[in-house]
Amino acid sequence: MATNMRGLTQFIADIRGARVRDLEEKRINKEMANIRKKFKDGNLDGYQKKKYVAKVLYTYILGYKVDVGHMEAVNLISSHKYSEKQIGYLAVTLLMHENSDFLRLVVNSIRKDLDENNEINNCLALHAIANVGGTEMAEALCEDVHRLLISPTSQSMVKKKAALTLLRLYRKHSDVIPAAEWALRIVAIMDDTDLGVVLCVTTLVMALAQDHLEPYAVCYQKAVDRLHRLVVEHEYSATYAYYKVPSPWLQVKLLKLLQYYPPSDDPTIRTTLLKVLETIMNNSAEQTRNMQHNNAQRAVLFEAIGLAIHLDTSSPLVSTAAVLLARFISSKETNVRYLGLDTLAHLAARADSLEHIKTHQTHVITSLRDRDISVRRRALDLLYSMCDVDNSEVIVGELLQYLKVADYALREEMVLKIAVLTEKYASSYRWYVDTILELISAAGDHVGDEVWYRVVQIITNTEDLQAYAARVIFQRLKSPAAHESLVKVGGYVLGEYGHLVANEEEHSPIEQLRVLHTKSQFCTAPTRALLLTTYIKWVNVFPEIKPQLINIFERYRHVLDSELQQRACEFYALASRPDDDELLQNVCEEIPPFPPRESALLSRLNKKHGATEDKRTWIHGGKDVNQDREAKTKRDTIVDRPTNGSVAPTGTGASDVITSLQGLDLSGPSSVASSAVLAKPTIAPHMAVGTNVDRWFEKLTYSNEGVLYEDVQIQVGIKSRYQGHIGQLAVYMGNKISVPLTGFTTKVDVNDPEALSITFAKMPATMVGPRSQSQQILHVECKKVFTTPPIMTVSFLAGSHQTIALRLPVVLTKFVEPVVLGASDFFERWRLIGGPPREAQSIFPINLTSSGDLDHDQHKQVISGQKLSILSDVDPNLNNIVSAGVIHTSVDGKVGCLLRLEPNRDAKVRDRLPVAVFSELSLLQLCRITVRSTSEDVVGEVQRLIQKPISTDAAL
Repeated sequence: MATNMRGLTQFIADIRGARVRDLEEKRINKEMANIRKKFKDGNLDGYQKKKYVAKVLYTYILGYKVDVGHMEAVNLISSHKYSEKQIGYLAVTLLMHENSDFLRLVVNSIRKDLDENNEINNCLALHAIANVGGTEMAEALCEDVHRLLISPTSQSMVKKKAALTLLRLYRKHSDVIPAAEWALRIVAIMDDTDLGVVLCVTTLVMALAQDHLEPYAVCYQKAVDRLHRLVVEHEYSATYAYYKVPSPWLQVKLLKLLQYYPPSDDPTIRTTLLKVLETIMNNSAEQTRNMQHNNAQRAVLFEAIGLAIHLDTSSPLVSTAAVLLARFISSKETNVRYLGLDTLAHLAARADSLEHIKTHQTHVITSLRDRDISVRRRALDLLYSMCDVDNSEVIVGELLQYLKVADYALREEMVLKIAVLTEKYASSYRWYVDTILELISAAGDHVGDEVWYRVVQIITNTEDLQAYAARVIFQRLKSPAAHESLVKVGGYVLGEYGHLVANEEEHSPIEQLRVLHTKSQFCTAPTRALLLTTYIKWVNVFPEIKPQLINIFERYRHVLDSELQQRACEFYALASRPDDDELLQNVCEEIPPFPPRESALLSRLNKKHGATEDKRTWIHGGKDVNQDREAKTKRDTIVDRPTNGSVAPTGTGASDVITSLQGLDLSGPSSVASSAVLAKPTIAPHMAVGTNVDRWFEKLTYSNEGVLYEDVQIQVGIKSRYQGHIGQLAVYMGNKISVPLTGFTTKVDVNDPEALSITFAKMPATMVGPRSQSQQILHVECKKVFTTPPIMTVSFLAGSHQTIALRLPVVLTKFVEPVVLGASDFFERWRLIGGPPREAQSIFPINLTSSGDLDHDQHKQVISGQKLSILSDVDPNLNNIVSAGVIHTSVDGKVGCLLRLEPNRDAKVRDRLPVAVFSELSLLQLCRITVRSTSEDVVGEVQRLIQKPISTDAAL
């Protein structure tokens, strides 16, 4: 750029040629004066504006203050020449802060560049928004940035920059971005064919999902699918292979994203994910001499191990990971040791058993003295997480020894962790007191108030510990060097419980006063104020040293510190009152036990881990701490699962039909669907658009295949088979247009997962090609009686993002097995079942044929389609239809069901129904349906499912 502007080139050369700073400033001042004059004249063309603004920018970059060129930069943004527009945007991002008044002048120009079908202008505008990122700009332009991201006409480069710009705006002004509303549309881009776009969008989704887990839950399936395509199927271009590792940055982000959500219950997703993790771990065994390859592979491996720990700490994958981590913490490479210790700390924080980690305890303790402070910090974290009742004394002892020589940057955190471990795993209260006092002595100024506060709470609440604590603390106070924190503890404990040891040798009241008061000379005012409170308590319990204590109060009445002076005056007046022991006793009464409360040490320790852009999915500590955190996450988040997670049936066989009605055996030949491979139903891309979704659904409740939904873009077809309590659905997605349906997402929601389970046989496809079909196999299991069909939600990109929610034709009667009964058997069981509540009955109108006859064929088709057997020659009235079947469930077992359909040719419709309901009364008559079953939950549902398809409403 400078080569095209001679004036700028010469200006830069003059600045570089200046021998001293005074000459440089002189040259710059001269140039700035000339630029002000030129800008004031206003007769400049685009080239001249560009040149002078470039000189201003160079001056600004050198560190000089500039006060010209802002308005000219705003004008340059509106230029149609790229070189001028580029300088204008550069000036805006460098010279203007996010609250600058000039930014209001460029918003419209930026929006215009975002709206243009010019990727260069789009990118320049996105750069400006991301770099400035003010609130006003975010509110005005976030919708335009989002539109560029989701637009099907946007180039990959523009999508990448739009995703990162949105990420920048969200991190600065999260309240401006409607993240939950945009969830489905943004997640759909994770299926983009360009891995660069996928990487940028995944980075955006990671930030959004942390704060909006439920709306972005669909990203779980997308992440698993993309990982499988990258790692297992090797579906990537050579451009995105980094030293033969497929896009390691994307792999790491996807593995991290999956850790934000609880493990999926869907067996297909779990199986796919475990295969991915197994492949990653197997690949890591192939170490090469190429350091870059090893680094990339290890980065992916460590995140994969973290995900394996998140999924199931008892899985074989985690056992394999533990072996790998043991090798890594002994590596000669500092980074590998660091990552190995950090990941092992993750395992220790989540594992049910620490035995396989304890085998490396000696090496971890040795790592505390590693030459790199980051490794030492990770070793400390690991020791903290792997500590339990069995090894607590060893670990705490080692940490106390190391504390004396540890880095000052580590000491405060070490003190907190030692204090927490000592309290949590104390084998005895005496060991706890000894250890904490040793800690206070060793750490000195690094002991925070939370530590000695907690010691005081525990001593106060433990009566058996009070005398021992007073004795031990007094002995430590006798040492020549006692830290102020120890003096505070001693002041409190001896003031409250010093009388418990006053009769022992060398623990007399005067000796306690001498030792404690000697230490006060080197303490700060707050500590001496605490000691004054100790002395007034001693006035109450040690009358023999009252004169000495009053003398101390008298001297403190004249100090300059107002707190000490006021306290001394009050205590002096209280101690000098004659014959008023009752008041003194009431004022100096022993402190009662503290109420139960959360340890302040844990709160302080958690604050030590600062917040980052990517939230940690676990915290250092034992499994109980992480379980509490995980339980809170589950309470706060209802994960929108693609399926309901039950182990998919491994076969389609079912036992012979042998069941009973009212205790009587009922057996007969079964009618089982063919076990042949499902054939694809015909889905014509050019068929007319159907609109009666309810009619399609009702028809599929009594037929095995057909169309479930159709519009101008997509047709959804169903083919099904059932046997016993299990079934299988083949769902065919037909693309009717000449462009592919991308970002294809399919999920199934079940109202009652304990009654019905639906799982995908394999990961659903993410794209349907133009004028082609995609097949998805679903396994179905009926556990109990259910009444609400599952909902399948399909979303895809076809120019715009579209979402369709459809009821799947999975109803209770799909799990019926037809049985054959004679007339006597049927009516015997009919009578034994009896009436309500094991009977459901209703009267409804049905259609007649054009000749005025009953359509027996239609009625039989509906009933037999619901898998109830039609029993001929059972009912004396030939117009009636009777049928029988057995409903299979895996939990409740088998339930018998009998049905009787009685059309009444002589019934008058006008007497039963309003005239306005039907226009052709002559073609209607009434019909009675009665269903009896051994289960009260079954009769109403079966009666409804049979009645609806043959009723007048459905037939019209």
